[in-house]
Amino acid sequence: MNNELIIRSSSTSVDFALLKDGKLIELHKDEEDNQFSVGDIFIAKIRKTVSGLNAAFVNVGYEKDAFLHYHDLGPQLPTLLKFVKRVSTGKLKDFSLKNFPAEKDIDKNGKIADAVKSNQSILVQVVKEPISTKGPRISSELSIAGRYVVLVPFSDRISISQKIESREEKARLKRLMQSIRPKGFGVIVRTVAEGKMVAELDKDLQNLVDRWTAMCKKLHNAHLPSKVLGEMNRASSMLRDLFNDSFTNICVDDETLYYQIKDYLQEIAPNKESIVKLYQNTVPIYEKHGIERQIKTSFGKTVSMSRGAYLVIEHTEALHVIDVNSGNRSSKAKSQEDTALEVNLIAATEIARQLRLRDMGGIIVVDFIDMGKAENRKKLFNHLRDEMSDDRAKHKILPPSKFGLIQITRQRVRPEMNIKTREKDPNGDGEIEAPISVVNRIQADLIKLFKKDYKKITLHTHPFIAAFLTKGFPSVRSKWFLEHKKWVKIMPRDAYTYLEYRFTKDGKEIR
Repeated sequence: MNNELIIRSSSTSVDFALLKDGKLIELHKDEEDNQFSVGDIFIAKIRKTVSGLNAAFVNVGYEKDAFLHYHDLGPQLPTLLKFVKRVSTGKLKDFSLKNFPAEKDIDKNGKIADAVKSNQSILVQVVKEPISTKGPRISSELSIAGRYVVLVPFSDRISISQKIESREEKARLKRLMQSIRPKGFGVIVRTVAEGKMVAELDKDLQNLVDRWTAMCKKLHNAHLPSKVLGEMNRASSMLRDLFNDSFTNICVDDETLYYQIKDYLQEIAPNKESIVKLYQNTVPIYEKHGIERQIKTSFGKTVSMSRGAYLVIEHTEALHVIDVNSGNRSSKAKSQEDTALEVNLIAATEIARQLRLRDMGGIIVVDFIDMGKAENRKKLFNHLRDEMSDDRAKHKILPPSKFGLIQITRQRVRPEMNIKTREKDPNGDGEIEAPISVVNRIQADLIKLFKKDYKKITLHTHPFIAAFLTKGFPSVRSKWFLEHKKWVKIMPRDAYTYLEYRFTKDGKEIR
């Protein structure tokens, strides 16, 4: 498995494309004016408490108040409030917490009105960005994430990632953390810390303590509300959370960002610094790596898969619905059950990719093709679970129902990635599909004709599509020839509409 990160920079935003074996699996946009990223910490003011919701609305500087539920206050809230008050007024200069007396924890089933009051200053962290008409979702249980560990102020717990399976390694990491953990701070050990030496873990921990100290210095006489600790830039945060030995290429088209990433990799993985490359070509970076093509074909309502199968993805107010269709696909499977299983397994792989790519969250219902055998339904469930194992978002998958439905819940912390794939109709007032999606359909139909051993095929299509298929070297048509050893004659037809195409052989139409 080879992972590549392709980064495109513009004057107002930075786009990140994560490729797995050449296939686009994640797409992110970091906009300059985004002041409320997940992980940002604010000194804010409680505006009002609502006992019916057992929550408070907090002014963090966004047009809509942020939402703070009682369960997101954290048990050490009284200690945090006392610390913030003393630091803000300048009475406390030592930010290390080793001598700061802890207050009694709040009741986990208590009331919001007993915990916080209107106009009270509080430190909060963004856990969910503003989505649609809602303001940010926040928590006062703070955490500062590093490469190997997460620092949790006002706690004394040491937690080890559940993805580290070895008991011996868990025990080793726990012993190490007990010896280097600063008093007054809890620590969560991340999966990538497995096998790391104490020097690397200690360096990461000290960096986080330094960030905490720098944040506390800003609290004295700080304007309310204001950001006191920003999450690191998206490129570094993605590398912090995703980077591993499977990364083979990081390509960036901005020189400043190139040096930032190089410096960050020098810290976390010096042996991999050489994979960072500065892209200096006249061809746009996303075009060069085939990302624009994948975006056009992956974000529509209909998503094509191999061998003619396809997905239909629809978003309602309450949930996402995904329908799996086999299309008019030919298969060597012996029975309808085997065909259904084959299509469903292909669809499960694509669905796992689509959830990450679009960052779909909430409730997702997938209508797979019905299968009669329980063992096949179990095989599908296990396959989908394995495909989604790399997904960083918290998710839960329920086994297939007898109707073939699988229900998924997936955490959403950022607005869903939604890219328009339809374009203005050059022949009318409406909208049409992008040329690349038309070409994909033509290609799928051609492969079926090649399998039926048709030769000397002529494709009749709109001049725009004809030009797209024949231009450049190697052209799309040349690639068809190299792969299938069959030449296709392309006939531009002015009378055809943009989406219209026909195949003929010896003057007779074939489909």
